[in-house]
Amino acid sequence: MRGIFSAKSSHPLADAREARRILDGLAIEEPSAALDAISGWLESVVADELLRLPDCLGLVFRLDEAAQPHTRRLARHYLTSPRLGRQQEYRLWKANHDFWALLASAYENCLDRFQDAEKGAASIRPQLPLFVVRLLRALATQLKWAQFRYGPIEDLLWQRMGRAYLFAEAENFSEQLLAPYAGVPGESSARLEYLKALVFQVSSMDSLMPLEIEIAERCLGHYLPLFAFGREAAAPNAWWVNAARSLPPRRLAAKPQAGPGLRFFAAGTAAAKLGQLRQQVERGEVPAEINFGAQYSPRILLPVLNHLSLYWASRPPTRSHDRHQVSSRLAAVSGLGSIHGLLTRYGGSKFEHWTVEDVSLGGMAARVAPGRDGWLRVGALLGMQPEGGDNWLVGVIRRFNRIDHGRGRVGIETLSRSPQAIAGDLGGVACQAILLDTMRSGETVRVILPNAAFEPAVPLVFPWQGRSARLDPVGQLRAGAEFDLGLYRVQPPA
Repeated sequence: MRGIFSAKSSHPLADAREARRILDGLAIEEPSAALDAISGWLESVVADELLRLPDCLGLVFRLDEAAQPHTRRLARHYLTSPRLGRQQEYRLWKANHDFWALLASAYENCLDRFQDAEKGAASIRPQLPLFVVRLLRALATQLKWAQFRYGPIEDLLWQRMGRAYLFAEAENFSEQLLAPYAGVPGESSARLEYLKALVFQVSSMDSLMPLEIEIAERCLGHYLPLFAFGREAAAPNAWWVNAARSLPPRRLAAKPQAGPGLRFFAAGTAAAKLGQLRQQVERGEVPAEINFGAQYSPRILLPVLNHLSLYWASRPPTRSHDRHQVSSRLAAVSGLGSIHGLLTRYGGSKFEHWTVEDVSLGGMAARVAPGRDGWLRVGALLGMQPEGGDNWLVGVIRRFNRIDHGRGRVGIETLSRSPQAIAGDLGGVACQAILLDTMRSGETVRVILPNAAFEPAVPLVFPWQGRSARLDPVGQLRAGAEFDLGLYRVQPPA
């Protein structure tokens, strides 16, 4: 029981000299080892009932600050390293996700103790604005790391964020601007941190790849002050959230039930500013005032900006084709090599078996078992064979949600219902590819190529029906993490 006994904590970090030695040592540790050690110290600090609240919060602050350079390095490694194995990737993801979850819980523990009016609680009142901003940022970063693996995201997370934000409102500091971390540019507030998590959620991150999610989050952070947020709907195209309940934000389709936690937000002028940015990037200009986290080419940025423009628009995106509910089996394989082998009858790939829930002219949705190898992700190329059929379809995963750790749901865009495997020469390099359209002289066709194989001036030459066929490049339609999609013009047969 806190506050009854006057015994002094024997925690190593309770001694100022020892704490300085430990924290100085953490600064020079390898990032993974440092983050693991900091997580252990956080757990022990929160568990020590003899630490007074001001001392406990002070140590959480210092451990948080010690972790920041390490979390940035590990996040960059996770998002940009091309050679991570599936198990290594998962370990790196788990270390980051679990740290932010632990940090948020540590701050929430301090908030509980303050609201319980524990002895000494009044002395931390000047620190409340910084404390709550960091708490909301930890919860929002936990949300982002969960989205990197497409969930599942617990609804309780929204109630935890809402509780912290409503506390800031009640204490009249929700709009107070401050620098969350010394030496890191930019100011924030409890209102902006909460709003950022809300906008992140409604921006449909489940159809972006992890690096694109990171870029999108940084972009929305830049335009966040332009969003409207308040107790009244500022526009008919607003979203709403009840900060007192464990529900994610939703598009305003009908007036929600009134309540003290009800808040509305809308894109405001952010959508127009984003449109101007898109035009700049289309011209090959990447403005320096926006911190995307690294120097990215327009080719990488444009799909993200197009995506955000779609979801911040005054009219929400609608489906291009009607969907029809079904329940049928589907065999699926992933990867250009596996699909090429199946189409040429040389494939020996192991099939995944999924349950299709609905279909349309443009694609389908299916329930899946994510499996241990982790290949299921947005942008994965699929070969699919519906139950009872003998033909293969080619598609790509456009949306992925984990329902729980053993089940997921994917949205698949169908690229072709009559794909054909080809093998030829691409600028002197042997190339396996998949032709998606019927070839007619003078017309264009889409071709799936290996990743980074498309060249704007290099034709694809291959044997076709006893002759030599030549496809001249017109443009690159998509550049995926696993494949390129090129548009080519069919030349008359030689």
